Amino acid sequence: MRGDSSPRTLSDTTTMAKLSEKIGYALGDAAAGGITWKIMSIAFPLFFTNVFGLTFADAAALMLVARLFDVVTDPLMGSLADRTQSRWGTYRPWLIFGAIPYGLVFALLLYTPDLGPTPKRIYAYTLYLLMMAMYTMVNVPYGSLLGVMTESDDEKNQFSSYRMVGAYAMGFVSLLSFPYLQRWVGGTDAHQYAVLGAFFGILAAVMTLACGLITRERLRPVRAEKFSFRQFANLLSNRPWLLLTSIGICTNFFNGFRYAVAGYMLTYCLEGETLGDITLMGVIINYTVFMAIGEVTCMIFGGLSPLFTRWVGSKRHAFAWAAVICVVTSVGFFFIPMERSWMWLMIVMVILTSVGVGLYSPLLWSMYADVADYATERYGTSSTGLIFSSGTMAQKFGGAISGSLIALLLGLAGLVSTTNPDTGEVVVTITDIESAKTMIWSLFTLFPAFFALIMAIMAYRFPLKK
Repeated sequence: MRGDSSPRTLSDTTTMAKLSEKIGYALGDAAAGGITWKIMSIAFPLFFTNVFGLTFADAAALMLVARLFDVVTDPLMGSLADRTQSRWGTYRPWLIFGAIPYGLVFALLLYTPDLGPTPKRIYAYTLYLLMMAMYTMVNVPYGSLLGVMTESDDEKNQFSSYRMVGAYAMGFVSLLSFPYLQRWVGGTDAHQYAVLGAFFGILAAVMTLACGLITRERLRPVRAEKFSFRQFANLLSNRPWLLLTSIGICTNFFNGFRYAVAGYMLTYCLEGETLGDITLMGVIINYTVFMAIGEVTCMIFGGLSPLFTRWVGSKRHAFAWAAVICVVTSVGFFFIPMERSWMWLMIVMVILTSVGVGLYSPLLWSMYADVADYATERYGTSSTGLIFSSGTMAQKFGGAISGSLIALLLGLAGLVSTTNPDTGEVVVTITDIESAKTMIWSLFTLFPAFFALIMAIMAYRFPLKK
């Protein structure tokens, strides 16, 4: 790697991105957002406490420690990616060569070793931290690609929209198929998760590799001559970046609470049979299927996001209105009776909430590209990777901290996870059922609504008016 202060120019000013390249770019988030992150967000809290055998306190600490780790690794990865020079470009080589280890570590994370409590705890911590590092190594450069594939603002919106459609479409497939694949695999819950971890890990690796090979980098970043902490200091005076990073953290708190608590909600509030399984009109409705229903809506409205933005007039106003939708529907869900017979209305509210999520998700990454352009104009050198790394850090920070808080609050509300020393079976008991149900229901509704309200206010005050 070496410094290069060459101007940020187009390698081919006459060539616009082909449809195949937009689909290729979408494969990157289909792997990251639709497979690995989606499964980590919705399945990992319940997996760690009810299958792997960690206590609720251990699960909370695990996710909290991982976040402190990411505070360091994400910005460093962004700065490192900005300075990469190779025959494959600046950001693409990280996807091409990181794809296989990325999928492998994800597979190992869903494996439950036959070990004692302390070695299992060490295994979980080691693999989870390694997975966060691999996710950073692949996803920070992936997000940064948006800043160098085109200089057209409209085309950036299109790439971002394709990205979200890919993530939500694959998220729908992953979550919908999960319970059926579990039944097809058979055996214990631990065996099912191990097999599905290998399957989805291979799929994520293939998609990530394809993304790196299909996409092109048309713009050349204006590189700093050498590494400097000044880039990090510049971020603190970059008001658009400060606001957008705060918004990004809130979006992932919003999603993190909903996805991480869904399994507990169907299992304990609605008394599902196995990890939250409920049959509705002959269809298995477990926690993954319940959230997968909203993925379809997110996919559709993610595709409509550019049209909605043009209709509203600006990205910031479109984002604010989408967040307001999430506030109203989340509060509305809280007042639905906690009974299986009301499942149809719960599904309707999940769909309506997903309208807002689908509309704002592409806007977030498109706005990060705007912030990167603003930073280049103001400070004279590109910090695209560093700025997009803050988006990835916000994603992991919000998702994991919400998961950590859920584990901690559920433990305080009366859920206790223990492992039978003779059989190795994980047993979850509840000391106060009403307290636990109220906490779970609030974590799925009122907590996300609070963060959606903050999102709306900050988006409205976002200073870049594009």
